[in-house]
Amino acid sequence: ALDTALEKADLSKDNLKYIVSTGYGRVNIPFANENVTEITCHGIAAHHLNPSIRTVMDIGGQDSKVIKLDEKGNIKDFAMNDKCAAGTGRFLDMMARTLQISIDEMSKEGLHWEEELKITNMCTVFAESEVVSLIAENKEKCDIIHGLNNSIASKMLSLLNRVGKEDAYMMTGGVAKNLGVVKALEKKLKNKIFICEEPQICGSLGAALIALKKYEEAFSI
Repeated sequence: ALDTALEKADLSKDNLKYIVSTGYGRVNIPFANENVTEITCHGIAAHHLNPSIRTVMDIGGQDSKVIKLDEKGNIKDFAMNDKCAAGTGRFLDMMARTLQISIDEMSKEGLHWEEELKITNMCTVFAESEVVSLIAENKEKCDIIHGLNNSIASKMLSLLNRVGKEDAYMMTGGVAKNLGVVKALEKKLKNKIFICEEPQICGSLGAALIALKKYEEAFSI
């Protein structure tokens, strides 16, 4: 992966002066100078992209988290769900497979709902069973997807309530590209959510910004 990234950037390993790793595999990167938590990296990236952000909602493939920032971008508080797949990208991926559609289709379909359906279970196994039952009842896919989007938004809202809601809001992680989830969350928050162009790499951006700062400090640039 590193070689591919270097090739795309037309760089060599000699050009790398300071490397910061983040994410679940951060401690397994032997050539990293430092490893930093996702929470810190997402907070730094959010403040860099939009200094008015006070609450970051990150929904990735494996977990979901809420990060509270002060006016300087420092982390005030955070809450996360890393116990199960509920409310994560993996949950959506499994539901998409059950519905036999792609993640991209799921994002678009969820915007065209008509009937308000409630998915009562966030556990992946039980939610899948509910979805199968709704399909058997000939419920529209778009309505089922909207129900799933609402359940994810509700899960995120419970995390937000643990640290306290404060605007402006930003959403990071791959699920931020799912328009249906974003709209469902905006409705529950009664507020707009800022989303950058590539929300799935915000953690990487934060790590790069930390590396840049460390390099500049070391060489007094």
